[in-house]
Amino acid sequence: MDVMPEMPDAAKQEMLKSIIRDLHAGVSRQEIKRRFRALVRDVSADEIGRMEQALIREGMPESEIKGMCDVHVEVFRESLAGAPRLQVPEGHPVADLMAENRAAEALAGEVLAVLEKAAGALAPVARHLDGLLATLAKIDLHYLKKENELFPVLESLGISGPPKVMWAHHDDIRALVKAARAHLAESQEVRAEGAAKDACYKIRDMVFKEEHILFPMALSRFSEADWMRVARGCREIGYAWIEPSRGFLPEDSSPPPSTAADGGILNLGTGRLTPELVDLLLRHLPFDVSFVDAEDRVQYYSEGKERIFPRSPGVIGRNVENCHPPKSVHMVREILSRFRSGERDVAEFWIELGGKFLHIRYFAVRDAAGDYKGCLEVMQDVTRIRALEGQRRLLEWA
Repeated sequence: MDVMPEMPDAAKQEMLKSIIRDLHAGVSRQEIKRRFRALVRDVSADEIGRMEQALIREGMPESEIKGMCDVHVEVFRESLAGAPRLQVPEGHPVADLMAENRAAEALAGEVLAVLEKAAGALAPVARHLDGLLATLAKIDLHYLKKENELFPVLESLGISGPPKVMWAHHDDIRALVKAARAHLAESQEVRAEGAAKDACYKIRDMVFKEEHILFPMALSRFSEADWMRVARGCREIGYAWIEPSRGFLPEDSSPPPSTAADGGILNLGTGRLTPELVDLLLRHLPFDVSFVDAEDRVQYYSEGKERIFPRSPGVIGRNVENCHPPKSVHMVREILSRFRSGERDVAEFWIELGGKFLHIRYFAVRDAAGDYKGCLEVMQDVTRIRALEGQRRLLEWA
């Protein structure tokens, strides 16, 4: 008999890993599909997630798994596509994420339709196409909610490999949309069309991966308390294209106040403040700060009125390496290693992004004995400061 439904999970996992290794080694897709159909009638989201996690644990680089991910989906699509559509209550974070997916699919379809009708002559439709791509770029908010809310919970459950692979795909899509708009502005029509098409196809593939792999995995593992935290974080980050439904969270969705300090006075090195005042002072700083402890876990971020990059409560307690795109993790690791060893105390960077000039600094935090206690990140939009000239004295203020 060709199908083996009673195969133990461990053996099935080994067979699935073998299939992926052979895909990586160049075995034809036809042969892989034949073996896959002979293995099982269907494969659950958990099985695919465990397989990727096991491959990473056994030493296969995340970048290689990312490179094979589209092939994974092609192989698994026949099995997963027949699964019933997810049923989640209105207002649930996954329901809102799926609503965003419907909007993303519609936008991607519009872009592809414009490209098809233009038949390579993009000049007459350049303004319309750029507008569509600018709207499509809001998918960044969708991916930020996954990266900052869903992924930390998965990591806390021991599932770190699949989120890292998926995040790398997010960055590819972001880069493709940005490149398509840049090529369009420079009248490089062939490149603009190629980048736009690639972005749309990858967005469609990502929707498939979310709704057949990521969301079912999360729904089967997250607790009600996890989903409440995710919902609060998603609301804080914001939504792309849709108005989130209500009902999952109470109207007052703020987390319960901390009682760790019991409202007492904090004796600081140069003064005494209540925890409430400390919180207010940090919220009113004209720059963003965050703190990573000596174990490389994020313990705090400030909630200023104008944040440079979105953050949400899901980041607290998360390993800082998992808070950065995979392509920059090696540099984060290097900075923290040099801080911990005492070799360096400051790391400084500046970038131009979205018309802003951003100054980013990392400081090693040490106690009076010189022992490393963590890393302070300070991020500031200095665009206006750089443009200042001459002087304005205190008495000239009005």
